[in-house]
Amino acid sequence: MGDANGNGIQFAKYHGLGNDFILVDNRHQSELILSTETAAQWCDRHFGIGADGVIFVLPPTDDPRTSDTDYTMRIINSDGSEPEMCGNGIRCYAKFVAALENLPENAEKLYRIHTLAGLIQPKIRPDGQVTVDMGEPILSAEKVPTTLAAAGEKAIDMPLTVDGVTRNFTAVSMGNPHAITFVDDVDSIALETVGPPLETNAVFPQKTNVEFIQVLGRDRLKMRVWERGAGITLACGTGACASLVAGVLNDRCDRHATVELPGGPLDIEWSSTDNHLYMTGPAALVFTGTHSEDRQKSPSTSVSDHF
Repeated sequence: MGDANGNGIQFAKYHGLGNDFILVDNRHQSELILSTETAAQWCDRHFGIGADGVIFVLPPTDDPRTSDTDYTMRIINSDGSEPEMCGNGIRCYAKFVAALENLPENAEKLYRIHTLAGLIQPKIRPDGQVTVDMGEPILSAEKVPTTLAAAGEKAIDMPLTVDGVTRNFTAVSMGNPHAITFVDDVDSIALETVGPPLETNAVFPQKTNVEFIQVLGRDRLKMRVWERGAGITLACGTGACASLVAGVLNDRCDRHATVELPGGPLDIEWSSTDNHLYMTGPAALVFTGTHSEDRQKSPSTSVSDHF
C-alpha cells in the first residue's frame, strides 16, 4: 500500500539463504496491487530493487481446499511468471507477516497460508529459524506433471537426452514441478547452459525446476538449482525437499538430511509418520523502503539495522 503521504508503495526485502524477495503488504484487497510487468521491473537487479521475485501478503481466501487460513500468498517471479509456491519465499513471508503483526522476538507462532500449491504451514521458532510443513510430495507422473513416465507411474531415474547429453532424472512435485539428477560434481555443471533447455523441455508441460545433486553422505546432499522463471538462484526450498525425496527413492540418502545450497544449508526431513516434508532454515530482513510510483524515479529505501 502507499506510504503515509500516498507517495509510493512500501516494501521489505528479505532473503532465505540468498534467495531474495520483495515482500508487499497486500492485506487490504484480494487483487495484486502491482501488475506482473511492474513486479518483474522491481526484480531487475540493474534498474529495479533487485530480487528473485515479489511476494504479496493477501487476505484469507474462501477456497474450500484451504479453509480457515490466516493469509494468502502469491508470488511473481523475476520473469513475470507466477509459480505455485516457494519454500525459501514462504519462510521470508512468515517473518514479514510476523513483523506486520508486531510479533515479539523469540516468540513462536504457526501460520496457515493459502498458496496455489494448497495449504502450507510455516512455524516461526524461538531461535529465529522457520520450520515449514511442506505437505506430501506428489510422485504420479501426470500430476508432477511430466511425460517421463506413464500416467499413474512414478518417474524415477528416467533417461532424458538434451543437446546430445543423456542424464537420468527423477520427477517430484512439491506443488511445483522438479526434475532431479545426481552428478559426481555439482560445481562442474554449467547451469546457465544446461538449465534453460531442461526447464523448457517438452516432457515437462508446465516447465520445471532443475536440481543437480551431489551425494556427500546418507545425511548430506549438495545441490545447485536452475529455477523455473528465475534462473540460477542461491537456494530453493521446494527443490531441497524434492531432492531429498529423489535421494530416498533412489536409495542415495536417508529421510532426514542436510541439503547444502550455494547460499547455505537447509534441514529437510521426509517424515515416515505422516509422509510430509519438513523444511527448517533461516529468513532475514535486508532492508525496507518505499518505491515511488513514478517509474522515472529510483526507489527510496530506508536501510534497517538488520542489514
